[in-house]
Amino acid sequence: MAEALAPDHDLVLTSSKDWHGEAWIEGLGTQVGTLVWNAEDPAVGARMVDDLAGLHLDGAVILAGSFPEQPFGSWTMDNLEATWRINQGFPLLVAQAAVPRLSDGACLQFIVDAAIHHPFLKRLPYTAAKAGLAALVPGLARALAPRLRVVGHALGTALPGDHDDVEALNAATLLGRIGSPQDLARALRYSAESPYLTGQVLTLDGGWSIK
Repeated sequence: MAEALAPDHDLVLTSSKDWHGEAWIEGLGTQVGTLVWNAEDPAVGARMVDDLAGLHLDGAVILAGSFPEQPFGSWTMDNLEATWRINQGFPLLVAQAAVPRLSDGACLQFIVDAAIHHPFLKRLPYTAAKAGLAALVPGLARALAPRLRVVGHALGTALPGDHDDVEALNAATLLGRIGSPQDLARALRYSAESPYLTGQVLTLDGGWSIK
């Protein structure tokens, strides 16, 4: 996604891990900054505010999460809180830190999951966290209007894992293929450039959730 957006945007990228050794970053050009925000750090909210101080942002895309298998019967308060912290609480802290730095008319965008329409049975806590984040999109849109817009993207599979059956994933969509980072980048551009769009969660899954 960063590679698709870098040619015509100055980017600030964040990660929970150190960026050392990420050679692909150098290929994005010189107008790319990197920050490390660890969701496990109790002081991460204050660090976000400090790191963004003085920056002027024309938009923000928030994508954060873990994807653990947690079938019913395996839940504990600790593993539930860990899943909800990274998938729901952390994105909200990022938004809270970014909003004061966003220019008037900017779009705050959240990446959620198409599973909010068709829950993963072995990942119900993850799905619930993403559904909760999606439910906050219209609320944030109301809270931040008219200065800012808020849009969510319920994303299907765009980057399969090493052990995923790509043929089966393709067949599970109406369009016969999984998505790509370029598909998401197009949706992000559309939302950023559509000044009358706010408070909506757009589903980008090739028809997976309705097949």
